[in-house]
Amino acid sequence: MTTGKATIHRLATGVPGLDEVLGGGLPEFSFNLIAGTPGCGKTTLAHQIMFALATPERPALYFTVLGEPPLKMLRYQQQFDFFELDRLNKSIRFINLAEDMVGGDLDKVLSRIVEEVEARGPGLVFVDSFRSVILASQGEGHSFLSLQRFIQNLGVLMTSWQATTFLIGEYFTESEPNPIFTVADGLIWLRQSVQGNSMVRKLEIMKMRGQPTLPGLHTFRINSAGLQVFAPPQLPALTEPDIDTEAHSRLLTGVPGLDAMLGGGLPRGYSLLVAGPSGSGKSVLASAFLMEGARCGETGVIAAFEQRPKRSRGRGLADLIDSGRVGVVDTRAPGLSVDEIAQLLIAEIARLKATRVVIDSLSGFELALAPTFRADYREALARLVSALASTGVTVLMTSELEDRFNDLRFSPYGTAFLTDAIIVQRYIEVGSRLERVMAVVKVRASAHSSALHLFSIDDEGIQVGEMLAGYEGLLGGKPSRRPSLDEHPNGAADG
Repeated sequence: MTTGKATIHRLATGVPGLDEVLGGGLPEFSFNLIAGTPGCGKTTLAHQIMFALATPERPALYFTVLGEPPLKMLRYQQQFDFFELDRLNKSIRFINLAEDMVGGDLDKVLSRIVEEVEARGPGLVFVDSFRSVILASQGEGHSFLSLQRFIQNLGVLMTSWQATTFLIGEYFTESEPNPIFTVADGLIWLRQSVQGNSMVRKLEIMKMRGQPTLPGLHTFRINSAGLQVFAPPQLPALTEPDIDTEAHSRLLTGVPGLDAMLGGGLPRGYSLLVAGPSGSGKSVLASAFLMEGARCGETGVIAAFEQRPKRSRGRGLADLIDSGRVGVVDTRAPGLSVDEIAQLLIAEIARLKATRVVIDSLSGFELALAPTFRADYREALARLVSALASTGVTVLMTSELEDRFNDLRFSPYGTAFLTDAIIVQRYIEVGSRLERVMAVVKVRASAHSSALHLFSIDDEGIQVGEMLAGYEGLLGGKPSRRPSLDEHPNGAADG
Protein backbone atom coordinates (compact mmCIF):
# COMPACT_ATOMS: atom_id res chain seq x y z
CA MET A 1 0.00 0.00 0.00
CA THR A 2 1.35 3.41 -0.91
CA THR A 3 0.68 6.61 0.93
CA GLY A 4 1.20 10.22 -0.13
CA LYS A 5 3.79 12.46 1.40
CA ALA A 6 2.86 14.19 4.62
CA THR A 7 1.96 17.83 4.12
CA ILE A 8 3.60 20.27 6.52
CA HIS A 9 1.70 23.49 6.94
CA ARG A 10 3.95 26.51 7.44
CA LEU A 11 2.94 29.31 9.76
CA ALA A 12 3.68 32.97 9.01
CA THR A 13 5.68 34.23 11.99
CA GLY A 14 4.67 37.89 11.70
CA VAL A 15 8.37 38.88 11.83
CA PRO A 16 9.38 40.77 8.65
CA GLY A 17 12.08 38.84 6.80
CA LEU A 18 12.05 35.79 9.09
CA ASP A 19 9.78 33.65 6.93
CA GLU A 20 12.15 34.09 3.97
CA VAL A 21 15.11 33.01 6.11
CA LEU A 22 13.13 30.02 7.43
CA GLY A 23 12.39 28.87 3.90
CA GLY A 24 8.69 29.75 3.80
CA GLY A 25 7.58 29.99 7.40
CA LEU A 26 7.57 27.94 10.59
CA PRO A 27 6.49 24.27 10.37
CA GLU A 28 3.26 23.75 12.28
CA PHE A 29 3.50 21.41 15.32
CA SER A 30 7.30 21.74 15.35
CA PHE A 31 9.36 21.72 18.56
CA ASN A 32 11.70 24.73 18.53
CA LEU A 33 14.42 26.35 20.60
CA ILE A 34 15.06 30.11 20.54
CA ALA A 35 18.56 30.50 21.98
CA GLY A 36 21.08 33.24 22.60
CA THR A 37 22.83 35.42 25.15
CA PRO A 38 20.95 37.68 27.60
CA GLY A 39 19.42 40.76 26.00
CA CYS A 40 19.67 39.61 22.38
CA GLY A 41 15.90 39.65 21.77
CA LYS A 42 14.75 36.07 22.49
CA THR A 43 11.69 37.00 24.56
CA THR A 44 10.71 39.79 22.17
CA LEU A 45 10.90 37.37 19.24
CA ALA A 46 8.78 34.81 21.11
CA HIS A 47 6.12 37.42 21.95
CA GLN A 48 6.06 38.77 18.41
CA ILE A 49 5.49 35.27 17.00
CA MET A 50 2.86 34.54 19.66
CA PHE A 51 0.80 37.67 18.99
CA ALA A 52 1.01 37.01 15.23
CA LEU A 53 -0.19 33.40 15.48
CA ALA A 54 -2.49 33.18 18.51
CA THR A 55 -6.24 33.11 17.80
CA PRO A 56 -9.29 31.87 19.75
CA GLU A 57 -9.08 28.71 17.62
CA ARG A 58 -5.30 28.43 18.18
CA PRO A 59 -4.72 29.81 21.70
CA ALA A 60 -1.28 30.26 23.22
CA LEU A 61 0.10 29.30 26.63
CA TYR A 62 3.21 31.15 27.79
CA PHE A 63 4.93 29.43 30.73
CA THR A 64 7.44 31.51 32.71
CA VAL A 65 9.90 29.69 34.96
CA LEU A 66 12.64 31.35 37.02
CA GLY A 67 13.21 34.23 34.65
CA GLU A 68 11.30 37.48 34.72
CA PRO A 69 7.92 37.49 36.52
CA PRO A 70 5.03 37.72 34.02
CA LEU A 71 3.92 41.17 35.20
CA LYS A 72 7.40 42.63 34.77
CA MET A 73 7.81 40.97 31.38
CA LEU A 74 4.44 42.24 30.15
CA ARG A 75 5.21 45.77 31.31
CA TYR A 76 8.08 46.02 28.87
CA GLN A 77 6.55 43.97 26.06
CA GLN A 78 3.57 46.35 25.98
CA GLN A 79 5.88 48.98 24.48
CA PHE A 80 5.95 47.09 21.16
CA ASP A 81 3.37 47.71 18.44
CA PHE A 82 2.47 44.03 18.14
CA PHE A 83 1.28 43.80 21.77
CA GLU A 84 -2.54 43.71 22.19
CA LEU A 85 -3.62 43.91 25.81
CA ASP A 86 -7.22 42.82 25.19
CA ARG A 87 -6.04 39.40 23.97
CA LEU A 88 -4.61 38.42 27.37
CA ASN A 89 -6.55 35.65 29.13
CA LYS A 90 -8.47 35.11 25.88
CA SER A 91 -6.31 33.81 23.06
CA ILE A 92 -3.12 34.29 25.12
CA ARG A 93 -2.56 33.15 28.71
CA PHE A 94 0.53 33.44 30.94
CA ILE A 95 1.30 30.81 33.59
CA ASN A 96 4.09 31.06 36.20
CA LEU A 97 5.91 27.78 36.96
CA ALA A 98 8.20 29.25 39.64
CA GLU A 99 6.61 27.30 42.51
CA ASP A 100 6.66 24.05 40.52
CA MET A 101 10.40 24.49 39.94
CA VAL A 102 11.19 24.54 43.66
CA GLY A 103 13.43 21.55 44.30
CA GLY A 104 14.17 21.11 40.59
CA ASP A 105 11.64 18.25 40.27
CA LEU A 106 11.33 17.80 36.51
CA ASP A 107 8.43 15.38 36.82
CA LYS A 108 6.46 17.98 38.77
CA VAL A 109 7.16 20.62 36.16
CA LEU A 110 6.11 18.29 33.35
CA SER A 111 2.92 17.32 35.20
CA ARG A 112 1.95 20.98 35.59
CA ILE A 113 2.57 21.69 31.90
CA VAL A 114 0.51 18.59 30.96
CA GLU A 115 -2.30 19.70 33.27
CA GLU A 116 -2.52 23.17 31.73
CA VAL A 117 -2.24 21.93 28.16
CA GLU A 118 -4.95 19.28 28.64
CA ALA A 119 -7.24 21.85 30.28
CA ARG A 120 -6.83 24.57 27.65
CA GLY A 121 -5.90 22.77 24.41
CA PRO A 122 -3.41 25.37 23.09
CA GLY A 123 -2.05 25.42 19.57
CA LEU A 124 1.04 27.33 20.73
CA VAL A 125 3.18 26.66 23.81
CA PHE A 126 6.11 28.79 25.05
CA VAL A 127 8.46 27.97 27.95
CA ASP A 128 10.62 30.92 29.04
CA SER A 129 13.28 30.49 30.25
CA PHE A 130 13.90 26.84 29.54
CA ARG A 131 17.50 27.35 30.60
CA SER A 132 16.19 27.87 34.14
CA VAL A 133 14.69 24.38 34.07
CA ILE A 134 18.07 22.89 33.24
CA LEU A 135 19.96 24.87 35.87
CA ALA A 136 17.43 24.06 38.61
CA SER A 137 17.52 20.34 37.82
CA GLN A 138 21.32 20.29 37.78
CA GLY A 139 21.42 22.10 41.10
CA GLU A 140 19.40 19.35 42.72
CA GLY A 141 21.62 16.59 41.37
CA HIS A 142 19.34 15.27 38.64
CA SER A 143 21.18 13.26 36.05
CA PHE A 144 21.74 14.11 32.41
CA LEU A 145 19.54 11.14 31.49
CA SER A 146 16.60 12.46 33.51
CA LEU A 147 16.90 15.81 31.78
CA GLN A 148 17.06 14.11 28.39
CA ARG A 149 13.98 12.05 29.25
CA PHE A 150 12.12 15.18 30.35
CA ILE A 151 12.90 16.94 27.05
CA GLN A 152 11.96 13.93 24.95
CA ASN A 153 8.69 13.44 26.84
CA LEU A 154 7.84 17.12 26.50
CA GLY A 155 8.54 17.01 22.76
CA VAL A 156 6.43 13.89 22.21
CA LEU A 157 3.54 15.26 24.25
CA MET A 158 3.49 18.60 22.45
CA THR A 159 3.53 16.90 19.05
CA SER A 160 0.72 14.53 20.03
CA TRP A 161 -1.34 17.51 21.25
CA GLN A 162 -0.62 19.22 17.92
CA ALA A 163 0.96 22.23 19.54
CA THR A 164 3.74 24.31 18.00
CA THR A 165 6.25 24.67 20.83
CA PHE A 166 9.00 27.17 21.61
CA LEU A 167 11.58 26.80 24.37
CA ILE A 168 13.42 30.05 25.10
CA GLY A 169 16.84 29.71 26.70
CA GLU A 170 20.02 31.61 27.44
CA TYR A 171 22.88 29.81 25.75
CA PHE A 172 26.28 31.27 25.01
CA THR A 173 27.68 28.73 22.52
CA GLU A 174 26.13 26.00 20.44
CA SER A 175 28.88 23.64 21.62
CA GLU A 176 27.31 23.30 25.09
CA PRO A 177 26.28 19.66 25.63
CA ASN A 178 22.50 19.71 25.74
CA PRO A 179 19.93 17.13 24.60
CA ILE A 180 17.54 19.89 23.51
CA PHE A 181 19.81 20.62 20.53
CA THR A 182 19.22 17.08 19.31
CA VAL A 183 15.52 16.77 20.11
CA ALA A 184 14.45 20.16 18.75
CA ASP A 185 13.04 20.33 15.22
CA GLY A 186 14.14 23.94 14.89
CA LEU A 187 16.99 25.90 16.42
CA ILE A 188 16.93 29.69 16.05
CA TRP A 189 20.08 31.32 17.42
CA LEU A 190 20.28 35.05 18.14
CA ARG A 191 23.62 36.82 18.54
CA GLN A 192 24.68 40.35 19.38
CA SER A 193 27.91 42.27 19.72
CA VAL A 194 28.99 45.85 20.31
CA GLN A 195 31.26 47.22 17.58
CA GLY A 196 32.32 50.82 17.95
CA ASN A 197 29.16 52.71 18.83
CA SER A 198 26.89 50.17 17.14
CA MET A 199 24.96 47.21 18.47
CA VAL A 200 25.06 44.52 15.78
CA ARG A 201 22.43 41.78 16.01
CA LYS A 202 22.44 38.64 13.87
CA LEU A 203 20.16 35.62 13.57
CA GLU A 204 21.01 32.13 12.35
CA ILE A 205 18.70 29.20 11.60
CA MET A 206 21.00 26.41 12.73
CA LYS A 207 18.38 23.75 12.22
CA MET A 208 14.88 23.45 10.79
CA ARG A 209 13.71 19.96 9.92
CA GLY A 210 11.89 19.32 6.67
CA GLN A 211 12.71 22.51 4.77
CA PRO A 212 15.67 24.38 3.27
CA THR A 213 16.58 27.56 5.13
CA LEU A 214 18.82 30.42 4.06
CA PRO A 215 22.27 29.62 5.45
CA GLY A 216 24.49 32.05 7.30
CA LEU A 217 24.05 34.95 9.69
CA HIS A 218 21.28 37.44 8.94
CA THR A 219 21.22 40.87 10.51
CA PHE A 220 18.14 42.03 12.37
CA ARG A 221 17.05 45.16 14.16
CA ILE A 222 14.74 45.70 17.14
CA ASN A 223 12.54 48.78 16.95
CA SER A 224 9.07 49.78 18.16
CA ALA A 225 7.49 47.26 15.78
CA GLY A 226 9.60 44.39 17.17
CA LEU A 227 12.20 42.41 15.25
CA GLN A 228 12.88 42.93 11.55
CA VAL A 229 15.19 40.44 9.85
CA PHE A 230 17.17 41.47 6.79
CA ALA A 231 17.62 38.49 4.52
CA PRO A 232 20.22 38.92 1.77
CA PRO A 233 18.69 39.96 -1.56
CA GLN A 234 18.43 36.97 -3.86
CA LEU A 235 20.54 37.13 -7.00
CA PRO A 236 18.61 36.73 -10.25
CA ALA A 237 19.41 33.83 -12.56
CA LEU A 238 22.38 34.46 -14.80
CA THR A 239 21.00 35.33 -18.24
CA GLU A 240 22.16 37.43 -21.12
CA PRO A 241 20.98 41.02 -20.65
CA ASP A 242 18.01 41.81 -22.83
CA ILE A 243 18.42 45.56 -23.09
CA ASP A 244 17.34 47.41 -26.21
CA THR A 245 19.78 50.20 -26.87
CA GLU A 246 17.53 52.15 -29.24
CA ALA A 247 17.00 55.77 -28.35
CA HIS A 248 13.47 55.26 -27.06
CA SER A 249 14.72 52.86 -24.34
CA ARG A 250 17.25 55.33 -22.94
CA LEU A 251 16.87 57.61 -19.97
CA LEU A 252 17.95 61.23 -20.02
CA THR A 253 20.31 62.18 -17.21
CA GLY A 254 19.21 65.80 -16.85
CA VAL A 255 22.50 66.99 -18.40
CA PRO A 256 22.04 67.31 -22.19
CA GLY A 257 25.74 67.40 -23.00
CA LEU A 258 26.30 64.22 -21.00
CA ASP A 259 23.41 62.48 -22.75
CA ALA A 260 25.15 63.17 -26.05
CA MET A 261 28.42 61.76 -24.69
CA LEU A 262 26.55 58.61 -23.60
CA GLY A 263 25.22 58.10 -27.11
CA GLY A 264 21.71 59.37 -26.46
CA GLY A 265 21.27 58.83 -22.74
CA LEU A 266 21.71 55.94 -20.32
CA PRO A 267 20.13 52.61 -21.38
CA ARG A 268 17.15 51.80 -19.17
CA GLY A 269 17.90 49.22 -16.48
CA TYR A 270 21.64 49.97 -16.43
CA SER A 271 23.76 50.71 -13.36
CA LEU A 272 25.97 53.80 -13.64
CA LEU A 273 29.01 54.62 -11.49
CA VAL A 274 29.97 58.30 -11.27
CA ALA A 275 33.49 58.51 -9.84
CA GLY A 276 35.42 61.61 -8.87
CA PRO A 277 37.08 63.63 -6.12
CA SER A 278 35.27 65.76 -3.55
CA GLY A 279 33.44 68.74 -5.04
CA SER A 280 33.65 67.50 -8.63
CA GLY A 281 29.86 67.46 -9.07
CA LYS A 282 28.83 63.86 -8.39
CA SER A 283 25.90 64.74 -6.12
CA VAL A 284 24.78 67.50 -8.50
CA LEU A 285 24.60 64.94 -11.31
CA ALA A 286 22.74 62.50 -9.05
CA SER A 287 20.13 65.17 -8.21
CA ALA A 288 19.76 66.08 -11.89
CA PHE A 289 19.17 62.41 -12.70
CA LEU A 290 16.25 62.21 -10.23
CA MET A 291 14.76 65.56 -11.24
CA GLU A 292 14.88 64.62 -14.93
CA GLY A 293 13.00 61.45 -14.06
CA ALA A 294 10.30 63.51 -12.34
CA ARG A 295 10.00 65.73 -15.44
CA CYS A 296 9.39 62.55 -17.44
CA GLY A 297 6.70 61.38 -15.01
CA GLU A 298 8.89 58.87 -13.20
CA THR A 299 9.44 58.37 -9.47
CA GLY A 300 12.80 57.79 -7.80
CA VAL A 301 14.53 56.74 -4.58
CA ILE A 302 17.69 58.14 -3.00
CA ALA A 303 19.91 56.72 -0.26
CA ALA A 304 22.20 59.59 0.75
CA PHE A 305 25.08 58.69 3.06
CA GLU A 306 26.93 62.00 3.12
CA GLN A 307 24.53 64.94 2.79
CA ARG A 308 20.89 65.09 3.81
CA PRO A 309 18.91 65.51 0.57
CA LYS A 310 16.59 68.33 1.68
CA ARG A 311 19.36 70.48 3.14
CA SER A 312 22.03 70.42 0.51
CA ARG A 313 20.73 69.41 -2.90
CA GLY A 314 18.64 72.36 -3.91
CA ARG A 315 14.99 73.24 -3.64
CA GLY A 316 14.05 71.21 -6.73
CA LEU A 317 14.92 67.83 -5.25
CA ALA A 318 13.62 68.86 -1.83
CA ASP A 319 10.23 69.66 -3.40
CA LEU A 320 10.15 66.24 -5.06
CA ILE A 321 10.89 64.58 -1.72
CA ASP A 322 8.21 66.63 0.05
CA SER A 323 5.65 65.75 -2.62
CA GLY A 324 6.47 62.03 -2.42
CA ARG A 325 7.79 61.71 -5.97
CA VAL A 326 11.27 60.87 -4.65
CA GLY A 327 11.56 58.56 -1.65
CA VAL A 328 14.39 58.74 0.86
CA VAL A 329 15.89 55.68 2.52
CA ASP A 330 16.91 56.51 6.09
CA THR A 331 20.64 55.93 6.43
CA ARG A 332 21.13 57.41 9.91
CA ALA A 333 20.52 54.21 11.90
CA PRO A 334 23.71 52.88 13.57
CA GLY A 335 25.12 49.48 12.68
CA LEU A 336 23.77 49.29 9.13
CA SER A 337 24.36 46.23 6.99
CA VAL A 338 24.33 46.05 3.19
CA ASP A 339 21.42 43.60 3.34
CA GLU A 340 19.42 46.05 5.47
CA ILE A 341 19.98 48.87 2.99
CA ALA A 342 19.03 46.53 0.12
CA GLN A 343 15.75 45.60 1.83
CA LEU A 344 14.93 49.24 2.54
CA LEU A 345 15.67 50.26 -1.03
CA ILE A 346 13.65 47.45 -2.58
CA ALA A 347 10.70 48.17 -0.28
CA GLU A 348 10.77 51.87 -1.23
CA ILE A 349 11.06 50.99 -4.93
CA ALA A 350 7.98 48.78 -4.64
CA ARG A 351 6.05 51.42 -2.68
CA LEU A 352 6.66 54.20 -5.22
CA LYS A 353 6.93 51.98 -8.31
CA ALA A 354 10.22 53.83 -8.78
CA THR A 355 12.30 53.55 -11.94
CA ARG A 356 15.38 55.51 -10.82
CA VAL A 357 17.60 54.90 -7.78
CA VAL A 358 20.55 56.93 -6.48
CA ILE A 359 23.14 55.74 -3.94
CA ASP A 360 25.29 58.68 -2.89
CA SER A 361 27.95 57.68 -2.13
CA LEU A 362 29.56 54.25 -1.92
CA SER A 363 32.30 55.83 0.20
CA GLY A 364 29.79 57.15 2.73
CA PHE A 365 27.91 53.86 2.49
CA GLU A 366 30.95 51.92 3.67
CA LEU A 367 31.53 54.32 6.57
CA ALA A 368 27.89 53.96 7.66
CA LEU A 369 28.27 50.19 7.99
CA ALA A 370 29.17 48.53 11.27
CA PRO A 371 32.84 47.36 11.18
CA THR A 372 31.89 43.68 10.97
CA PHE A 373 30.10 44.24 7.65
CA ARG A 374 33.03 45.94 5.94
CA ALA A 375 35.05 42.74 5.56
CA ASP A 376 32.64 41.32 2.95
CA TYR A 377 31.58 44.70 1.58
CA ARG A 378 32.54 43.91 -2.01
CA GLU A 379 30.56 40.67 -2.10
CA ALA A 380 27.55 42.27 -0.40
CA LEU A 381 27.64 45.23 -2.78
CA ALA A 382 27.53 42.80 -5.71
CA ARG A 383 24.34 41.29 -4.24
CA LEU A 384 22.88 44.76 -3.79
CA VAL A 385 23.55 45.87 -7.38
CA SER A 386 22.21 42.59 -8.79
CA ALA A 387 19.10 42.74 -6.60
CA LEU A 388 18.36 46.31 -7.71
CA ALA A 389 18.91 45.32 -11.34
CA SER A 390 16.38 42.49 -10.96
CA THR A 391 13.68 45.08 -10.12
CA GLY A 392 14.25 46.79 -13.48
CA VAL A 393 15.30 50.17 -12.05
CA THR A 394 18.13 52.30 -13.42
CA VAL A 395 20.76 52.90 -10.74
CA LEU A 396 23.22 55.78 -10.35
CA MET A 397 25.95 55.33 -7.72
CA THR A 398 28.66 57.83 -6.82
CA SER A 399 32.14 56.98 -5.59
CA GLU A 400 34.63 59.29 -3.90
CA LEU A 401 38.15 59.13 -5.34
CA GLU A 402 41.37 60.91 -4.56
CA ASP A 403 42.46 62.88 -7.61
CA ARG A 404 45.79 61.17 -8.21
CA PHE A 405 47.31 61.93 -11.58
CA ASN A 406 49.47 58.83 -11.55
CA ASP A 407 46.75 56.38 -10.52
CA LEU A 408 43.66 55.95 -12.71
CA ARG A 409 40.98 54.14 -10.74
CA PHE A 410 37.21 54.35 -10.69
CA SER A 411 36.40 52.73 -7.36
CA PRO A 412 38.50 52.20 -4.21
CA TYR A 413 36.77 48.83 -3.68
CA GLY A 414 37.52 47.15 -7.01
CA THR A 415 33.78 47.17 -7.72
CA ALA A 416 33.73 49.13 -10.97
CA PHE A 417 33.22 45.87 -12.88
CA LEU A 418 29.78 45.55 -11.26
CA THR A 419 28.37 48.48 -13.18
CA ASP A 420 27.20 48.77 -16.78
CA ALA A 421 28.48 52.32 -17.29
CA ILE A 422 31.16 54.55 -15.76
CA ILE A 423 31.57 58.33 -15.83
CA VAL A 424 34.72 59.82 -14.36
CA GLN A 425 35.02 63.44 -13.19
CA ARG A 426 38.46 64.95 -12.59
CA TYR A 427 40.25 68.22 -11.93
CA ILE A 428 42.97 69.57 -14.20
CA GLU A 429 45.19 72.64 -13.78
CA VAL A 430 44.90 75.17 -16.59
CA GLY A 431 46.53 78.56 -16.28
CA SER A 432 46.87 78.34 -12.49
CA ARG A 433 43.21 77.39 -12.17
CA LEU A 434 41.49 74.14 -11.46
CA GLU A 435 39.00 73.12 -14.15
CA ARG A 436 36.57 70.23 -14.09
CA VAL A 437 36.58 67.59 -16.83
CA MET A 438 34.45 64.50 -17.38
CA ALA A 439 34.63 61.47 -19.63
CA VAL A 440 32.50 58.41 -20.33
CA VAL A 441 34.73 55.44 -19.59
CA LYS A 442 32.29 52.71 -20.60
CA VAL A 443 28.71 52.02 -21.58
CA ARG A 444 28.25 48.29 -21.92
CA ALA A 445 27.10 47.14 -25.39
CA SER A 446 26.72 50.71 -26.61
CA ALA A 447 28.72 53.25 -28.57
CA HIS A 448 29.72 56.35 -26.63
CA SER A 449 32.13 59.28 -26.73
CA SER A 450 35.62 58.72 -25.33
CA ALA A 451 36.53 62.41 -25.36
CA LEU A 452 37.32 64.59 -22.37
CA HIS A 453 34.95 67.52 -21.92
CA LEU A 454 35.24 70.53 -19.69
CA PHE A 455 32.17 71.23 -17.59
CA SER A 456 31.02 73.83 -15.13
CA ILE A 457 28.39 73.98 -12.39
CA ASP A 458 26.00 76.93 -12.05
CA ASP A 459 22.53 77.61 -10.66
CA GLU A 460 21.03 75.52 -13.46
CA GLY A 461 23.21 72.50 -12.71
CA ILE A 462 25.98 70.93 -14.80
CA GLN A 463 26.89 72.57 -18.10
CA VAL A 464 29.08 70.45 -20.38
CA GLY A 465 31.54 72.42 -22.50
CA GLU A 466 33.54 71.61 -25.59
CA MET A 467 35.93 68.73 -26.05
CA LEU A 468 39.33 69.27 -24.44
CA ALA A 469 41.70 69.37 -27.40
CA GLY A 470 45.39 68.53 -27.26
CA TYR A 471 45.26 67.07 -23.75
CA GLU A 472 47.59 64.14 -23.11
CA GLY A 473 45.21 62.15 -20.96
CA LEU A 474 43.78 61.91 -17.48
CA LEU A 475 47.13 60.91 -16.03
CA GLY A 476 48.85 64.23 -16.60
CA GLY A 477 50.00 66.71 -19.21
CA LYS A 478 48.70 70.10 -20.30
CA PRO A 479 46.22 71.16 -22.96
CA SER A 480 47.58 72.74 -26.10
CA ARG A 481 45.20 75.62 -25.50
CA ARG A 482 42.62 76.61 -22.96
CA PRO A 483 39.14 76.06 -24.43
CA SER A 484 36.67 78.90 -24.05
CA LEU A 485 33.53 78.00 -22.14
CA ASP A 486 32.14 81.44 -23.01
CA GLU A 487 32.23 80.62 -26.70
CA HIS A 488 30.36 77.33 -26.14
CA PRO A 489 28.19 77.79 -23.05
CA ASN A 490 26.09 74.69 -23.67
CA GLY A 491 28.84 72.51 -25.06
CA ALA A 492 28.99 70.67 -28.34
CA ALA A 493 29.69 67.16 -27.18
CA ASP A 494 30.51 64.62 -29.83
CA GLY A 495 28.22 61.64 -30.06
